Amino acid sequence: MSLEMTTYLVVGFTFLLYIGIAVWSRAKSTKDYYVAGGNVGPITNGMATAADWMSAASFISMAGMVANMGYGGSVFLMGWTGGYVLLAMLLAPYLRKFGKFTVPQFIRERFYSRSAAAVAVLCLLTASITYIIGQMTGVGVAFSRFLGVSSDVGIYIGMGIVFTYAVFGGMKGITYTQVAQFLVLITAFLIPAIFISFQLTGNPIPHIGLGSRLSGTDVYLLDRLNEVVTDLGFKEYTTTYAGSKLNMTLFTLSLMIGTAGLPHVIMRFFTVPSVKAARISAGWTLVFIAMLYTTAPAVGAMAKYNLHRTITPGLEQGVDVFEPEAHLVGEERPDWMRRWEATGLLSWEDKNQDGRIQYYNDQSEDEEFLANAEAAGWEGNELEVNADIIVLANPEIAMLPNWVIALVAAGGLASALSTAAGLLIAISSSISHDLVKGIFMPKLSDKSELVVGRIAMTVSIIIAGWLGLNPPGFAAGTVALAFGIAASSLFPALMMGIFYKKMNKEGATAGMLVGLTATLFYVFAHKGIFFIQGTTYTHLIGGEHSFFGLTPEAIGVVGAAINFIVAFIVCKFTKEPPEYIQALIENVRLPRGTKHVEGAH
Repeated sequence: MSLEMTTYLVVGFTFLLYIGIAVWSRAKSTKDYYVAGGNVGPITNGMATAADWMSAASFISMAGMVANMGYGGSVFLMGWTGGYVLLAMLLAPYLRKFGKFTVPQFIRERFYSRSAAAVAVLCLLTASITYIIGQMTGVGVAFSRFLGVSSDVGIYIGMGIVFTYAVFGGMKGITYTQVAQFLVLITAFLIPAIFISFQLTGNPIPHIGLGSRLSGTDVYLLDRLNEVVTDLGFKEYTTTYAGSKLNMTLFTLSLMIGTAGLPHVIMRFFTVPSVKAARISAGWTLVFIAMLYTTAPAVGAMAKYNLHRTITPGLEQGVDVFEPEAHLVGEERPDWMRRWEATGLLSWEDKNQDGRIQYYNDQSEDEEFLANAEAAGWEGNELEVNADIIVLANPEIAMLPNWVIALVAAGGLASALSTAAGLLIAISSSISHDLVKGIFMPKLSDKSELVVGRIAMTVSIIIAGWLGLNPPGFAAGTVALAFGIAASSLFPALMMGIFYKKMNKEGATAGMLVGLTATLFYVFAHKGIFFIQGTTYTHLIGGEHSFFGLTPEAIGVVGAAINFIVAFIVCKFTKEPPEYIQALIENVRLPRGTKHVEGAH
């Protein structure tokens, strides 16, 4: 059976599965729609949360970023996993005990202010909409390669699938669909990793294979990879990192606290029946996430080695890197490269017209290396490989069976669709429950609220699809910006709301606004806003104008610090919260009796 037909069958089966689950678990009440009835088991919720969390960025892009960045890519592993530890220990149990549907609802009740809730909705929408751009783009990438349609058509199909199970199923439909999506995506990630690890090292366990010798040699995989990349002018794979150590540290922290502040993740802990279940669910989530995250470094390293082995075959035979024979003849490039060229995510330009694919590091700081490359006829890097294709192309590069390649396509789509659904329910609930009912129409009936929620979901899907089709320049390259926004706006408010009973509405509101504004200013000034100097357009922030050399993705932790500082200053000069609010927070933090709490919805 052809690869295309196999892919259609595997992906089609998974789509039918998702739609069938959504029909079976259709939401019939607002409690079903927002928190899946509030009785989801810890293990089930752990799987659903893992799928909600492991987005296209985790499944499709993360291993690619690790492959490109090497050691520096560990910021994503440490930041995203560490964020769940913070969430499990510092936020999830207390928010569950508080017993509200959404993050803005917690903000409204804790800070006794509709204005604070409105600001929280603004922060939630900003973070979630930024994040969802990456998911819709990931859907387009997977569809365009594996189903033979354009990325735009792929996004339209993805919108239709999400509409079917998210609008009608709500959180209940999304929860059980995400369980199926977790099983699909984790199987799709692990099976190719096992195949490739066994191919390269003879060890089927990727985690061990990463530190093993290449089959039939005494050379370790990572040592050989270091040799290959340094021969091509790159820094050592196992030691290099992007930017300064300060940037790497703050980037990691930004991802951690951003993870703990993402609304669509926090909402998942409102679906379990008790505080104890929330803690257990967080533990299971970490276990399920670790299955993918601990495998990603092996996938990234092995994919990079296979890629370089393909385009520089002569290096394996000891040919000098500057000799023409070291590089792949363009007309002999494998079929997988030709297929990915059709998507625009891989391209080859024969700049020196020698018929070979010369791949060196354009950005190398080694002048002698560049001089030798130019002396050998090199006129600039001839191969461009988008990091997003590393995981999806990995089975093809390794020439694995068609069913494995089709499974990876299904896994990539599952990861993007599951997170998109989680983000959409967070967006629609903030509009219907927190804005419409919470602020403008408090007497709205449950039935009417359910209708409003579905309308909000439909509109959100349309907007998300449009953003996927026309991604704005400031966010198209990374979902890390969403973490910076959540880190600088929502995380401090949640932390102060739980652990500082004297934090008042004025302090929390000012902190969220200033933290969000500071982060967005840095992001836009660094990437998208220009000012005119004569006839020259210049970045307001960037390069020598950067704040201590920090990238926009690392600025979230600075925004969070500003949020905390502003909140405490404003709090000191304004009235304390009412006594009943302080007593409420004391009660939320007390451990006794928590296993009996069912939540007041």
